[in-house]
Amino acid sequence: MWCRIRPVTRRQARLSLVFATAGIAVLPLAWRGTSCGHDFDFHLESWMEVVRHWREGVLYPHWASSANYGAGEPRFVFYPPLSWMLGAVLGLVMPWTWTPLAFTLIALTLMGASFFRMAREWMPENNATIAACLYVVNPYVLFVAYERAAYGELLAAAWMPLLVLWGLRASDEEHAGSRALKRVPFKPLLRLAVVIAGLWLTNAPAAVMGCYALAVMVAVTALTERNWALIGRAAGGTALGLGLAGFYLVPAIYEQRWVEIQRAIGEGMRVEDSFLFGHTGEAFHDQVLRTASWIAVAMLAATMIAAVLSVRTRRRGLWLPLAVLAVVIACLLLPFSDVVWRYAPEIRFLQFPWRWLLVLSLVVTALAGLVLGDFAPTRAASLLRLGAVVLVAGCVGGTAWFWFWQPCDEEDNVRAQLVTFRDGGFQGTDEYTAAPADNDAIQQELPQIRVVRTPEGDEANGAAAQNPEWQTSGPDLHPDLQPSEIQIGRWDSEHMAATVRSGAGFAVLRVMDYPAWRVSLNGARVDARPKREDGLMAVPITAGVSQIDVRYAATPDVWAGRVLSLMAAVLWIGLAVSGYHETNAS
Repeated sequence: MWCRIRPVTRRQARLSLVFATAGIAVLPLAWRGTSCGHDFDFHLESWMEVVRHWREGVLYPHWASSANYGAGEPRFVFYPPLSWMLGAVLGLVMPWTWTPLAFTLIALTLMGASFFRMAREWMPENNATIAACLYVVNPYVLFVAYERAAYGELLAAAWMPLLVLWGLRASDEEHAGSRALKRVPFKPLLRLAVVIAGLWLTNAPAAVMGCYALAVMVAVTALTERNWALIGRAAGGTALGLGLAGFYLVPAIYEQRWVEIQRAIGEGMRVEDSFLFGHTGEAFHDQVLRTASWIAVAMLAATMIAAVLSVRTRRRGLWLPLAVLAVVIACLLLPFSDVVWRYAPEIRFLQFPWRWLLVLSLVVTALAGLVLGDFAPTRAASLLRLGAVVLVAGCVGGTAWFWFWQPCDEEDNVRAQLVTFRDGGFQGTDEYTAAPADNDAIQQELPQIRVVRTPEGDEANGAAAQNPEWQTSGPDLHPDLQPSEIQIGRWDSEHMAATVRSGAGFAVLRVMDYPAWRVSLNGARVDARPKREDGLMAVPITAGVSQIDVRYAATPDVWAGRVLSLMAAVLWIGLAVSGYHETNAS
């Protein structure tokens, strides 16, 4: 029997062009290999950690056990899950050397597809396709993908167009015009809620920018069109979206008191250190800032040109909110906006004002798509635009090749990091250090458990030497050590068990102490544990045999977040079902 092959539709062909553009953008990764950008180590370690947890039977990890040279940190409590889950899934099905390329290709493709879905609401599909391709290969996105290797932020760019779509799109009745479409209540609100939740579960800085951008665009549109329902939709969708993401957000917010979160905005990471063309004297920081600043200048100039050329399309409802948002972003890049950065909630954790270029990427490409709508859609014009897109994609991809791509040192390449991951572990992340502790005082090559006579015994001085190696030549080097016999029964990422035979003292585990750990000694829970400068867990034991069991447990804030997400999910489903029944009844 002959199989009938369906012809490719025009929309499929347009999406294929978007996918091809994403392929052009990742060609340097396929040709030159992985780009070891600023955050590459962090993400690769996280992906490998998640795979380890899954193999140990933990579906939703909390503890990154390879950080701090095996002592761990609560990384997955604070870093949103979607990016590290995607990276881990890719790592399960393909070699780790391919994973960064595959992740980047998927993120860019999703960006293009979501932008196309948004853009075709306000412009012809041919123009939406070209604008989507430009969104995929705009300079800042490739700067994020190559020089910064900020994979969470890159993936979050796929949610931004949908934020515009469901925040500003007319209701079904208004959008239908003369067509006889049935009204679907709450549909835009429910979809906006999913987008808000997706943003927060992908990248927190991008989510902060997205919520502020949504507020600006909705306020402008509601005022100009006297459509106050948009404000209600945005408020309701944001609240419901935050509820859906509550299982992550509530612990991430509450448990900040348990870590050194303020170290994320220390010197060099503060907003005031990174306004356009700023200078701190630190060579690496200033070099990155110069690159970001020139990208910002180019994108702001392109935005201004596109806004002027597309001003005739302002009646479509998209031009004005985008133009106003572009002005707001331009102001936030300059030092006089410092008062906003100081007092607007959570915005200081963006660290770098130029992160707003992620939103500006959406603005400039959408305005460019509106510009294209002013010209007659002849076949010759369409072919010319297609050729221009391919040329631009090739030029920007070449720029990423020569300018943004970062070589890997011997210790940074994927294979070397795999070896380090399996052996001694990595340096910790300062802002995830359990408070109060100095993660520089954690020694390398520590045994899993050692017994000391005093709580602070056998500590290193982090101020004298950062993470020195622990000497293993004999007890004379460790006068604080108590002779002991230790048998490890289990040493997983979030569950450890051991039997210790020794005199009275303190069993120091190669684990950073944290309130979520539930420790039992011979079956009795141990809540009172002494604090050490290096932050390692010290369990008081008596002479004889001690059975130690340590498990990572769900704290009350974790349960509160889960309940909040469950309630939000029930409400979301209830609204969707009620809308479905109302539609059928009509």
